[in-house]
Amino acid sequence: MIEIAGKQVLNELDELVDPSRAALVIIDMQRDFVEPGFAFDQLGVDLSMYPPARARIASLLEAARAEGLLIVHVQMTTLPGGMSESPAQLRFNQRLQRQGSGGPLRYTEQGTAGREFVPELAPREGELVVPKWRSSGFWGTNLDLLLRSNGIETVVISGCTTEGCVESTARDALFNDYYVVIVEDCVASDDRTQHDASMLLMRHRFDIATSAEVVGGWKVAAGKRKVSA
Repeated sequence: MIEIAGKQVLNELDELVDPSRAALVIIDMQRDFVEPGFAFDQLGVDLSMYPPARARIASLLEAARAEGLLIVHVQMTTLPGGMSESPAQLRFNQRLQRQGSGGPLRYTEQGTAGREFVPELAPREGELVVPKWRSSGFWGTNLDLLLRSNGIETVVISGCTTEGCVESTARDALFNDYYVVIVEDCVASDDRTQHDASMLLMRHRFDIATSAEVVGGWKVAAGKRKVSA
């Protein structure tokens, strides 16, 4: 910890990810986005980054559970018939998937199998699920309320897509005065070029760490608490 302008600022990774103040936030690991045979795969996008990312996120989730972190599953949600999407959002969706003037992009609709989380990342009892309606996990949701209600200072972010919902959530987390740690091997995209561009930008704005480094930070923080106890 260092002092800046008379304020105590967390500075070391183990301080930032200390389970007593950090939450693991898993963004949009849902079938329509990452699973073969579902919405985005049917659009012909590249899902090749997702299988290894899914395995690493699953390992990170198990480690977080073992260390007692607050765990938040963010779940993209839409309503049938475009009822949850404005004209501007519909235009954004068309540009997102380069559909031009085609029909509405349908994904993660309430009541569909595509909205479900992939099996290995399904929430357990006691873990928080936050439905969202836009790219950011904070926009129009109760995520901030839930984090503050549980004394969270740092969000440890994983999920998809890197340049979309991950980066949007990370930026809004910072604007809501949370420390942000991006787990670089636990975020992925269907466009490697955009993933790389987003990581370049985020590396200059947030703390970036591998899943092994984050898990190591949890263990260091736990060890320090034992010594001080």
